[in-house]
Amino acid sequence: MSGWFVPATRKAIGTIIHFHGNAQNMTAHFSFVDWLPAEGFNIFIFDYRGYGRSGGTPQRQGLHDDCIAAIAYVQQRPDVDPDALLIFGQSLGGAHALAVLGEKRYNGVQAVAIDSAFYSYRAIVRDKIGEMPIAWIAKWPLSFLVINNRYSPGAVVQKISPTPLLLIHGTADQVIPYRHAQALFKKAREPKELWTIEGGAHTDALTTHGDIYRKRLAEFFTSAVQNSRTSHELEAKRDEPRRELWVHPDTAAENTYLGINLSVTAGGGATWPRCRGEVACLLYTNSPRNRNPLLWGFF
Repeated sequence: MSGWFVPATRKAIGTIIHFHGNAQNMTAHFSFVDWLPAEGFNIFIFDYRGYGRSGGTPQRQGLHDDCIAAIAYVQQRPDVDPDALLIFGQSLGGAHALAVLGEKRYNGVQAVAIDSAFYSYRAIVRDKIGEMPIAWIAKWPLSFLVINNRYSPGAVVQKISPTPLLLIHGTADQVIPYRHAQALFKKAREPKELWTIEGGAHTDALTTHGDIYRKRLAEFFTSAVQNSRTSHELEAKRDEPRRELWVHPDTAAENTYLGINLSVTAGGGATWPRCRGEVACLLYTNSPRNRNPLLWGFF
């Protein structure tokens, strides 16, 4: 399998793995992603077997395996943050990117953007048969005869969640009709977005409409990485040891500890602290016979 790794021109926000569409090779598809290094992203673009300089014969199983291999390759590169991986797939590549990510969860993948992908193999075959004179009458039975749905994204797109998913599709797409994006979006779970390109053709959001959607795509990826890092920092903070504060109120009093004010009333009633800190607090009733805790919390 042949591919190009292009580093960001400044400190990398993350690394985007590009799954290009059908036909030609990565050279022909490079214009879809050549602007991303200047936005702070490493990019890895590759050819499936039988495409470009990659050996072998084009076929569905091989394409699926190559998508898996591409993710594994980027994960192990020493110059890549394995916790800041981003997926961008287009057309056929977008469909298989969804199939791969829905089949198995990959640690470090923070966002998935898919441009102009189909819902299933049979659905797109039915569309093509429907364009043929007379044959359109039998498009449903014919689609079952000529192809199966193996590695179709519609069967697994809901499993992408909770990773943020972005779908992009033009309403005038003559290759893969817009309704495929609608079906994928309906099946997917939150968090998800659908960018509808009014009058947009096949995969032209970043070219014909690039002045709008390139900036939006970069912001989508940047936000996903930043949100992930913030989440990891909060988790690490929660894992830090807590100090414990034991309060035994016998009369109405205002208790202060380490800058935390505790409003305590006679009878053991209490409110939450008015400020926050790394303290664990346990409030007891003031009855000598009943020292059961009323409130336990980290704040």
